[in-house]
Amino acid sequence: MSVRSLMAQDRNLILTGYLEPNRPRLGRQVAQKLGLRFVDIEEMMEDRLGDSLENARAQYGERHIKTMEDQIVRDAALYRHALIRVNGSTLVRCEDAARLMATGVTICLVARLDAVLQRMHLMMGARFHDPSGREAEIGVLRREWAVRKLPNILEYDATAKDEPTIVAELVALWQSIAIQRG
Repeated sequence: MSVRSLMAQDRNLILTGYLEPNRPRLGRQVAQKLGLRFVDIEEMMEDRLGDSLENARAQYGERHIKTMEDQIVRDAALYRHALIRVNGSTLVRCEDAARLMATGVTICLVARLDAVLQRMHLMMGARFHDPSGREAEIGVLRREWAVRKLPNILEYDATAKDEPTIVAELVALWQSIAIQRG
């Protein structure tokens, strides 16, 4: 095995962005097709907390959650040959995010705003018509999309694409990046 292929093998794919609740499933499928280990920062947090993030946030407070999130991102920066799914807001806020991002390529899943709002409407149902509920979700979107301002973020537009197409195109994108940078 050459040094070049070894370097490509050690690189991580960091997947972020705001699309819908199915992001972990997309990440798992891409990881499986690429033969990468799947690491989900949010799932790791819930495992360590022994509860959902919502419940833990209510019980322990935001400061505790952010401290744990920092520790998990620091640990995740040690992984190699993995697909790491992480929230965009975490990459913007976390001290060790730059270290994590240096381990590979970061791809941010994006969609046109009208498509995101339509998905949000379908996901929220009647709550979408409540201005405070809708504003809270739009706030989440703003925090997630702040990652797009960071350097070296590749954007993948998933607007109007079905899940198999997104998975196939992300796999092809990662493979072309690994060849270029390997």
